[in-house]
Amino acid sequence: MSQFTPSGRDASRTASHPLPSSDEQLRLVAFDAEDLAVISTHLQDAVVKVGDFAYVPERNRFALVARRFDWTCCDRDLRRCLSGLSFERVLRARTRGIDLAASDAVLSLLAVHFSEKEAPSGTATLVFAGGAEIELELECLEARMRDLGPAWSTKSQPAHDLGQD
Repeated sequence: MSQFTPSGRDASRTASHPLPSSDEQLRLVAFDAEDLAVISTHLQDAVVKVGDFAYVPERNRFALVARRFDWTCCDRDLRRCLSGLSFERVLRARTRGIDLAASDAVLSLLAVHFSEKEAPSGTATLVFAGGAEIELELECLEARMRDLGPAWSTKSQPAHDLGQD
């Protein structure tokens, strides 16, 4: 596992489209593994560019921007939404199987887990397709997920080969 260093990029962005009304935006907070499992469910199959995540050790923060698939509407129409995920109280961040220099590389997020070590500290692990991971050593779990803009239509729904006939 390699040590993750801060990107040094300005994380501010400007929206080219108006934000949806607050009742359409998903906003979630996690303070324990059960809460994080809810966030993980909503972020399953989100796509993330390597250049769209950053660890800021001076602020003990890790954040990413993802294009999440909206599983709640897939019986009506298929869509994705730009969403942010942040972790506070991050003591260390490490990656496995991710080339941090390949900022345009796209990763598919499968799950986000938390394993408690010595309460309330623990490790959050972001698991990506192909075995890539981001491991965050946390003083305690404090994560937030929030939709950042309007949803857009997509032509395909994520699918996984589970090896079943």
